[in-house]
Amino acid sequence: MIILYRFFLYLFLPVVLVRLLFRASRNSQYLNRISQRFGWRMGLEQVSGGIWIHAVSVGEANAAIPLVKYLKSAYPDKPLLITTMTPTGADRVAKTFGDSVTHCYLPYDYPGAVKRFLAAAQPRLVMIMETEIWPNYIEHCHKSGIPMIYTNVRMSARSYNGYRRFHRLISQVLGKVDQFAVQSPADSERLVLLGARSDRVHTTGSIKFDIELPASIIEASQSVRRNLGWDRPVWVAGSTHEGEESQILDAFMAAKKKCPDLLLVLVPRHPERFNTVSRLCTRFGCNTVQRTQFQAEIPAEIDVYLVDTMGELALFIAASDFTFVGGSLVPTGGHNVLEACAAGIAVIFGPHMFNFQEISDQVLSRGAGVQIMSAEELVDVVVKLIQDPVLRDQYGVQGKLFVEENRGALRKIEQLVKTCLEPA
Repeated sequence: MIILYRFFLYLFLPVVLVRLLFRASRNSQYLNRISQRFGWRMGLEQVSGGIWIHAVSVGEANAAIPLVKYLKSAYPDKPLLITTMTPTGADRVAKTFGDSVTHCYLPYDYPGAVKRFLAAAQPRLVMIMETEIWPNYIEHCHKSGIPMIYTNVRMSARSYNGYRRFHRLISQVLGKVDQFAVQSPADSERLVLLGARSDRVHTTGSIKFDIELPASIIEASQSVRRNLGWDRPVWVAGSTHEGEESQILDAFMAAKKKCPDLLLVLVPRHPERFNTVSRLCTRFGCNTVQRTQFQAEIPAEIDVYLVDTMGELALFIAASDFTFVGGSLVPTGGHNVLEACAAGIAVIFGPHMFNFQEISDQVLSRGAGVQIMSAEELVDVVVKLIQDPVLRDQYGVQGKLFVEENRGALRKIEQLVKTCLEPA
């Protein structure tokens, strides 16, 4: 089956190139280091014999933060290489870790590119964040004796059904992965059904619970809130997607009729959409300023503060009264709700949370957040949270406790790393 997979991979090479150029037309950063996407000019001599961590984009890079900190502390002699697929992920790695790690774009899963990359990096251990199944990488690492750990794995019902269509191929490659650190029992069950060896699948919980808000963010959030206004309610809508901002702005304008001083802090997920969202705010009649143009105290007449920067969502969440998690009013699957919970901020999300189903269900059962089914319902929840600060604080307190009580995935993952790097 791997041979057939490679045949179709080469057959679709023109589609891959067109897709890359299309993305570059919307975000020129996709042209940066483009040769790396095919395994050329990697420049990775300094990481030979180290640990390679793959985090496809911003969310996975954020989740990898506690893991990277542990590896730097426990194995200071092993250089760290972090790969991403997106420029936003690369930017997050650069801002979070600076020169303490090496970053490059992960080459596409073509056999030649994979061989060139592995020859350049020569990793001692591979750690893949969440569920990026690349058959050629798995095959070549297995043949080369490079241990591979899939960590923080989630396998939603939707992903499972998609992979199941290629069961023979997926079963063949998953059986060659050394260890899986999986978020929940349901994820473990689906992974085993797809072909992973049950003795190598470990339910560790989500590493995202091991998130620690640095004291610097807490301090900075106070300064940000001072600029946003202590005396007006602040609603952050973060990681929003196309088709979602219009619904949020509808809800915002309706909520302002009851709460005229409400400020919306809007944080789109993708940087190439910043200008589009800014124009959308103007069309809704909102007085809007952008983060890159205005960082002083926000005048009372401003309705929307558009955060057109990367890596600052956690800062603005910590400075808010309540936050809405994007990707959930449209069928994207939602985003991580735990940043808000860890900050003790009431969290709202929409009906489409299938990528974070178990965690979002736990948030609801714990009384740490609210799920809305429509933009109309969002209006009612926003107004209620503004008018009832006690309820708002209860959500925040429960969210913080929920995160604290579920920490510990990192300790279990540490044992898997030791198994691979320090065999008895």
